[in-house]
Amino acid sequence: MSEAVETPNDMVVEIWTDGGCKPNPGPGGWAVLLRARGHEREMSGGEKDTTNNRMELTAAAEALEALKRPCVVKLHTDSEYLRNGITRWHTGWVRRNWRSASGDPVKNMDLWQRILEADKRHTVSWHWVRGHSGNVENERVDRLATLAREAIESELA
Repeated sequence: MSEAVETPNDMVVEIWTDGGCKPNPGPGGWAVLLRARGHEREMSGGEKDTTNNRMELTAAAEALEALKRPCVVKLHTDSEYLRNGITRWHTGWVRRNWRSASGDPVKNMDLWQRILEADKRHTVSWHWVRGHSGNVENERVDRLATLAREAIESELA
C-alpha cells in the first residue's frame, strides 16, 4: 500500500489513473497523478503477470486508498471498463453475489471490492477521458505506467 495523502473533508482532489500491459496478458504497470491545492503526487507500480484491466483497476484502488481522510474526488480514467464497472455494473454484481449477468464469477472481483470499499470514504465522481488524445495528465500517467511496466520487464530479463 502506498503512503497516505493528507486531505481535509472539503478539499477537492483531482486524480488521473492509467494502467496497461504488453502483451496482454503479460508484464504490466499502473500509475496515478493526484492533484490538490496546487500540489501533485505521482504513484506507480507493476506486476509480472497481469492484464490491462487489472492494472487500470489497481491504479484506481491505489489512488483512493492513498487519501487519508474523506474528501471530494474527481477521478479521470481512460478505461471505460473501470468507469462503467464502478458507475453502472457493480450494483448488479453485488446483488447477484459477484456474478455477472450471464452467471459467471465477476473478473477482478478482488480489485472491484477494493475500489468499492475505498469509494465509500469519499465523494467520488468518475470521469472518462479519451486515451492518447492529448490530455496532458492522461498522457503523463500513461508514460508513468509504461515506465513501471518496463521496470518489471527489466527485472524479468
